[in-house]
Amino acid sequence: MTGNHKDKSITRRRALAVTGGTVAAGGLAVAGYQAAFADTAATATDAATASASASESSGCMTLMSSVTEGPYYLDGALVRKDITEGKSGVPLTLRLTVVDATDGCTPVRGAAVEIWHCDAWGYYSGYTTANPGGSAPAESEDGSTANDKTYLRGYQVANAGGVVKFETIFPGWYTPRTCHIHLKVHTGGQKEDGTYEGGKVNYTGQLFFDDEIAEEIFTLEPYSKHSGSYTTLDNDMVYDGGGASSGLLTLKAVHRKDPSKGYKGFLTVGIDPDAESTGAGSGGGGGTPPSDAPTSSSSS
Repeated sequence: MTGNHKDKSITRRRALAVTGGTVAAGGLAVAGYQAAFADTAATATDAATASASASESSGCMTLMSSVTEGPYYLDGALVRKDITEGKSGVPLTLRLTVVDATDGCTPVRGAAVEIWHCDAWGYYSGYTTANPGGSAPAESEDGSTANDKTYLRGYQVANAGGVVKFETIFPGWYTPRTCHIHLKVHTGGQKEDGTYEGGKVNYTGQLFFDDEIAEEIFTLEPYSKHSGSYTTLDNDMVYDGGGASSGLLTLKAVHRKDPSKGYKGFLTVGIDPDAESTGAGSGGGGGTPPSDAPTSSSSS
């Protein structure tokens, strides 16, 4: 079953407090929330508090399941907090907390989190001629000065609390996928020439958005210029219904009565620093580029 944002009545709802899919939903989620929305950088005290909260709970959160990196991955993303490059859309402040799920959910300082996602009309940088499905203007008509090879892609390196922050926009959608953000967690490398080099990929996954919030966003400009059917969470080929452990973000509206003001989103990502999971060739689908998309050597 698919939804159609042109025909469906949208109701406002409060931000979700999603903690499903974890053993220690209580203490860990609270610690992650406080770290994620602090106005200042986490300190060693913050890291100790987060670790203590996890230890006092009934157990550590489960490892998040790795999934395919999808067909739109590109190497060489830049290390930066703001990845928008002038792309228009509803603002999204994304804060992720990386923890070691094999060691009491202690923060993983220095972990490099890499994200990438489509713009408001469903286009990815590096693949701007790929038809996102439905009816949408050409990517070149958005009026921005964004670099077609780099927009909406970037790295951030975790602080002492395991926290990274990105400034971006709420993603659009493309057929046959629901609204989502891709991510990889790297350890053991270093910043070099504006990007992140070396080390290994410990986790490859995707972040997801509540359907009702996404549907409301898609009625706004510029999203509403992309018409057609989109896939809901229940029918997505990657999201498996596990809540936070499957990548479902907790979202908090910046202004409760005006979604155009933006959202804050957060999630705690449990990884195994000794594991390696590139996501290339992984199962779980993820869709393939439309027929006119270029081929990437990193794609699955």
